[in-house]
Amino acid sequence: MGTTTPPRTLAEALRARGDESLAGLLRARPDLLNPVPNDITQLATRAGTRASVVRALEHLDRFALQTAEALAVAPDPAPYDTLLSLLTGDGLDDGEQRDDVGAAITAALPGALATLREQALVWGEDDRLRLVRTARELLAPSPQHPSPTGLGPTVAEATAGMSPGRLQEILAATGLPATHDPVSAVAALSALFTDRTRMAELLDTAPVEALSVLDRLVWGPPYGEVTPNPTPPVKWLRDRGLLLPVSTRTVVLPREAALHLRAGRAHRVPEPVPPVVAAAAERDPQAVDRAAAGQAFTALSTVEELLKLWDGGGPTILRAGGLSVRELKRAATALDVSEPIAAFWIELAYGAGLLASDGETDERYAPTPASDEWLDLSAEDRWTHLATAWLAATRTPGLVGGQDAKGRALSALGPELDRSAAPDVRRRVLALFAELPPGTAPEAETLLRRLRWERPLRGSAPTAEGSDLRSRLALWTLNEAELLGITGRGALSAQARALLDEGEETAAALLSPLLPEPLDHVLLQADLTAVAPGPLERPLADMLSVLADVESKGGATVYRFTPGSVRRALDAGQAAADLHAFLAAHSRTPVPQPLSYLIDDVARRHGHLRIGAASAYVRCDDEAVLNEILADRRSMGLRLRRLAPTVLASQADPGSLLEALRDMGYAPAAESAEGDVLITRAGARRTPPRTPPVPVPEGPPVPDDTLLGAAVRAIRAGDTAATVARKEPQEGAPGSTPSGTLPRTTPAETLATVQAAAMTGSTVWIGYVNADGAASQRVIAPVRVEGGFVTAYDHTADEVRTYPLHRITGVAELAEEGKG
Repeated sequence: MGTTTPPRTLAEALRARGDESLAGLLRARPDLLNPVPNDITQLATRAGTRASVVRALEHLDRFALQTAEALAVAPDPAPYDTLLSLLTGDGLDDGEQRDDVGAAITAALPGALATLREQALVWGEDDRLRLVRTARELLAPSPQHPSPTGLGPTVAEATAGMSPGRLQEILAATGLPATHDPVSAVAALSALFTDRTRMAELLDTAPVEALSVLDRLVWGPPYGEVTPNPTPPVKWLRDRGLLLPVSTRTVVLPREAALHLRAGRAHRVPEPVPPVVAAAAERDPQAVDRAAAGQAFTALSTVEELLKLWDGGGPTILRAGGLSVRELKRAATALDVSEPIAAFWIELAYGAGLLASDGETDERYAPTPASDEWLDLSAEDRWTHLATAWLAATRTPGLVGGQDAKGRALSALGPELDRSAAPDVRRRVLALFAELPPGTAPEAETLLRRLRWERPLRGSAPTAEGSDLRSRLALWTLNEAELLGITGRGALSAQARALLDEGEETAAALLSPLLPEPLDHVLLQADLTAVAPGPLERPLADMLSVLADVESKGGATVYRFTPGSVRRALDAGQAAADLHAFLAAHSRTPVPQPLSYLIDDVARRHGHLRIGAASAYVRCDDEAVLNEILADRRSMGLRLRRLAPTVLASQADPGSLLEALRDMGYAPAAESAEGDVLITRAGARRTPPRTPPVPVPEGPPVPDDTLLGAAVRAIRAGDTAATVARKEPQEGAPGSTPSGTLPRTTPAETLATVQAAAMTGSTVWIGYVNADGAASQRVIAPVRVEGGFVTAYDHTADEVRTYPLHRITGVAELAEEGKG
């Protein structure tokens, strides 16, 4: 095809593109690559399928979509000036369309057309612009699916099937000359509606009520219902063709008349320029970074507390999957947050691979082995790990508590929380944050308007979950980013900017100086509490969490020592001397005497009773203690009986007996079959190795440059094979083949032809059937022929391949250049 010849089809338009342009198409529409098209014709066919076109339209911004919508109601093909006029109007609307908007449309239209051309939704030169047929069908008006522009069908479409007599009546009512040719009658009526002067004269004679009817229909929907006996204003409009019948009860305002009333505009409010994201507040960037770092530290502390909460085995999994409402409330109470926020932290830990199902018969959630590795990282690295997992996650905790399409409740960690658009929305929201000056907090409503402009088809349709999902995802992103420390005081932090632009290492380096240094000490007080004035080093924090209970959190954490907490430490294998030494080593204040007394008192009684399996037994050297237990009415449910002066047997299991005696105020210790005290250590339960949940992709992944280059070469090579000129024998001669079928030659002719091609270095066309029986045509340059195989450079596959000769159906020489 010469460079001056306009393309006749989309395939010809794509064939005329350069490799870089084809790669741009495949990058913008990666679904076209699955599988790689055999040639340009197949690529064009696939680009015109309904599913692919819908996906491409969903990724257009509002003005590109408005441009496509205008082309859908324009003549096919449409000149550039006609398209521009549909977007700007004809300038005769009494100043309703401002000059600055018209100038903005004129400036933005070439870019919008370039986008549509790049995505193969529009093809042709500027004097013959064509919207692909599938897109035209999706965007064109119909009674079932009105056009997004609000325009109805043309006069020709609306009068199709109308009787010639009725057409004559309309011509007579409008003062047009009569004609017995229906085509001429329709053309005359269309010309009247598109003539500004004559149309204005016709409307000047219309009743005021008729003009009110037109005002209700002009911007859509253009359809209205009429009664068998319409009112005089409607009858006036119907008699003159300004309302044309669609059915016995429905009329439509024809497109040409509507465009006159709209001053030629396809859209009421063209939006060539994206809305500006306004600033809600401007803050000190350093204050923003500090606030975000403080929240990042809180996020780490919360996730660590959640892991510790489920360290010995978390809640059971519902039969349908996920966490029960009761367990979510329990976690929210333990973390001292609301239930929606607790769901966020649980989903974040799950998405980061720190929590998972243990896979046991009584299936529970528990920390994974990866959680131990995460806890060993520095604070800044732990934060980047969580933030990166959040950015990529398709799981959407904001849905927890809502209902799915079938009215079933959505639970935390449940199977129905994936929303493939979530990662794209999160990154786009943060990118809009990053476009503002440092320290600037955006106004939420303007940010949502910008997102709707960028993806109008995906951001405006209500879903089964309520309002449009994309806007809800954006609002959840704002809240979650603040919780996670991505933003601080509503503005994007420097460490988050670095995470988005430069990677985890740079972000961690910026965050590190802003996080508090872990402390190696606490302040013991006389009221049996310990104050941690900041974050504690991990060994100290772990030991203190066993020895004491957290009483309050904040800038400082207050721990309280109780008999139960001291007993917990003794159960974990610590001796009283160990606890005294630990407190003395890590307290900046002297160890209070009441705390020393508490430890000694609990230790003195700890293990005095021994619990074993009989079903269970109680052993104690002090007979008086056993007598006291037997006499206690609270022990009746344990069904105790004396086996010996120092031994009681029980029908309860050892664990239940242990807990019951502790509830009665004793401090028993469990013992093994050998009589040794059993040490119970917290945090021993872990799931088997688990991988984090894989995000649900929104569509095919965007291919990298290497894959794009290979795909373009393969398509070009296949196109060469499909379109190359072949030297065909005369019709009816041996080896002749009808056009479009595989060549057929005898084995001897095939062998002779490929041997000759190998000797001369020429290229031939072959038919080939693979081991699966699939037939294809290929253009090859034979290099070697031996042992029943031909080794050749395959232009179709763009690589050297070896083919068995018995699978080649036939061979034909290629026509000389300029012939065939």
